[in-house]
Amino acid sequence: MIDLFPLATVPTLRLHGVDYLLLVLYFVFVIAIGAFLKRSMKSSEDFFLSGRSIPAWIAGLAFLSANLGAQEVIGMAASGAKYGISTAHFYWIGAVPAMVFVGVFMMPFYYGSKARSVPEYLKLRYDEKTRAFNAFSFAAMTIFSSGISMYAMAKLLNLLLGWNFDMALWISALIVLAYIFLGGLTSAIYNEVMQFFLIIFGFAPLVFLGLKNVGGWPGLKEKLAIVATSPIYGSENYSSDAWTSAWGSLGSSSGNPMGVEWFGMAMGLGFVLSFGYWCTDFLVVQRAMVAKDENSARLVPLIASVPKMLFPILVIVPGMIAIALTATNGGFSIPEKIVDGATMLDYDMVIPGMLAHYFPTGLLGLGLTALMASFMSGMAGNVTAFNTVWTYDIYQSYIAKGKSDQHYLWMGRVATVVGTLVSLAAAYMANSFNNIMDMLQLVFAFVNAPLFATFLLGMFWRRTTGNGAFFGLVSGTLAAAIHHGLTLPYGASAGIKGGWLVSEVLHRYPSEMAQNFWTAIWSWSSCFVVTILVSLLTKRLKTDDELRGLVFSLTERRTDRYLVWYKRPAVLGAIILAFAVALNIIFA
Repeated sequence: MIDLFPLATVPTLRLHGVDYLLLVLYFVFVIAIGAFLKRSMKSSEDFFLSGRSIPAWIAGLAFLSANLGAQEVIGMAASGAKYGISTAHFYWIGAVPAMVFVGVFMMPFYYGSKARSVPEYLKLRYDEKTRAFNAFSFAAMTIFSSGISMYAMAKLLNLLLGWNFDMALWISALIVLAYIFLGGLTSAIYNEVMQFFLIIFGFAPLVFLGLKNVGGWPGLKEKLAIVATSPIYGSENYSSDAWTSAWGSLGSSSGNPMGVEWFGMAMGLGFVLSFGYWCTDFLVVQRAMVAKDENSARLVPLIASVPKMLFPILVIVPGMIAIALTATNGGFSIPEKIVDGATMLDYDMVIPGMLAHYFPTGLLGLGLTALMASFMSGMAGNVTAFNTVWTYDIYQSYIAKGKSDQHYLWMGRVATVVGTLVSLAAAYMANSFNNIMDMLQLVFAFVNAPLFATFLLGMFWRRTTGNGAFFGLVSGTLAAAIHHGLTLPYGASAGIKGGWLVSEVLHRYPSEMAQNFWTAIWSWSSCFVVTILVSLLTKRLKTDDELRGLVFSLTERRTDRYLVWYKRPAVLGAIILAFAVALNIIFA
């Protein structure tokens, strides 16, 4: 897509008094929550784990909202425009099954072990070096992810409101820093619950107005058929339903805009990236670990999975409407950007552009506030995960052992400041991508994909050794780096998007997302195989008694038959999976 269309930009918005009032009230409210909760932050467990006292429904909404940051709202809308309804796979096969799995099978190990973090669980199951490797890699991942949220928010304020990009970046960082520094994880959780409702009320009108404009779902399908067969946006290889059929165009990688065949989708996203994120990423697992008891912790991801199934309506459909209007001259055009001298659609600006196009005064303020909430939630979620892992798994374990609890509480606040500052640097890297979801899935392929193999073997095969886990993680990360360094997406230059190992790449993928899926597959497979081989060649140092509560076959299963059906994780999980299957069939 080079020089095929005139450069379109998002008009600078003129907010009115009521719009500014909504924004200011939101900023004041989130900081006030932190200030109010500061008095209850008496110990490190209060600051990092909310004293393990949060009700299941609140933790469930926070579990969902921790993932509902800028990456979700901006990135999924961008992917909806770029890839169509196939993006819904990030929910129906790329989230819901894994959320059910972590609730039914994995939370008893996390919660029952009383581990304060995912790296600490790895120490209990394996050894210190495995914990260290994961702690440092996870800390780096949270910095990148937080930086993506900061970048998205600053870009929004820059293009929509005319604010200086750097100034907007620093202001957003300082607001998040303030309420996390004061109220810790509890402050983040209650702000995430508020943000959940803001997203619904802020974006439901956008979907309604957009669908009304294009003639409802039938009108949208008709316009997207033009997109699919357009030489600019689609391809002559695509069928007319490439943007509206979730499975029908996945027969080959050349038949759909995501450039992924069914195996790459099912294995790369549905298994490796999905389970790798929802089952091992401490950012979301932390929200379940704060629940008041084990059964509540198991219900947390199941509660979150219900609205998760429906969120494609709010975040993907606006992107599909945007590309349909752009291709058919419907009065709205997706903005563009110039990267390396090439003009390309700036998919990350779909949601801001649609807000500017459809929302009047007052409603615009609500929509912008919902966006601000999503950005801050994403930033805060990563910062709270970073300060916990840094303090417990790095600082307390290797730098300052045996200090007082108040000392670690102080270090948690210091880590909050440092993590926020380092995230600012990562924010500038995100500008190289025209879809932040592409960048985020690349980071997950390096960190979460191999980690899931380590957890899968550790929880269900008692013979897995600490040496096997450590060398498996290292080999998985190296495999991701080698694959990324040898391949490139079409139209990309060697560098941050790959191809940095050789002068002539070995393979070019149809899209960044296709490259990410296969990077994850290589990473998980390498870790899985190496972990098994090394475990068979090394001695198991942990006894069965030491592994009780950490390995499935050695852990006593507690009965929940005395509970009503909607409080029994296995029953509730089966119902949720049935609904997810139904959605895949309806949009097949």
